[in-house]
Amino acid sequence: MILPKDIGMIIAYSGVGKESVCVDAGTGSGWLTVSLARVCKHVYGYDIRDDFLKITKHNVDLIGVENVTLKNQDITKKIDEKNIDLVTLDLPSSEKALKNTKKALKPGGCVVGYFPNIEQAKKYVQTLEKLGFADIYTIETIVRDILVRKEGSRPSTKGIWHTGYLTFARSPLI
Repeated sequence: MILPKDIGMIIAYSGVGKESVCVDAGTGSGWLTVSLARVCKHVYGYDIRDDFLKITKHNVDLIGVENVTLKNQDITKKIDEKNIDLVTLDLPSSEKALKNTKKALKPGGCVVGYFPNIEQAKKYVQTLEKLGFADIYTIETIVRDILVRKEGSRPSTKGIWHTGYLTFARSPLI
């Protein structure tokens, strides 16, 4: 599951807003789908697993967002939508979806890949470069609790450390 710390970075770094249309591929639990739906005009959620789509549907209904369309479809084979502002990829081999993503994105649109290990991010970046994407960068978000006490403050020994790497890129403007 993509946690709020990473969801916040995706929303902030991609620049999506109330007029944005997004594709979330690999919906999983649907929390990224729901979070994007709260900010954007419409979100299309793609997943090839029925069980994940059912969980996503449950969470979409639970939160009460109505601007979500779920699809049992493989994004590596086809993306129906065009002129998309943001595509998020949380897939084992996200690089396989990049050709279709490039066709679906509007010029300057953003694609974000989410990866548990850096080797996946590296392979993804290499594919982004081959396909001519621009402004490619990878980040990791770490949240650290701070203990605030009368005798002094310091970082806690607990917190949410590594969850995944986020790799951002933009579709070429031409």
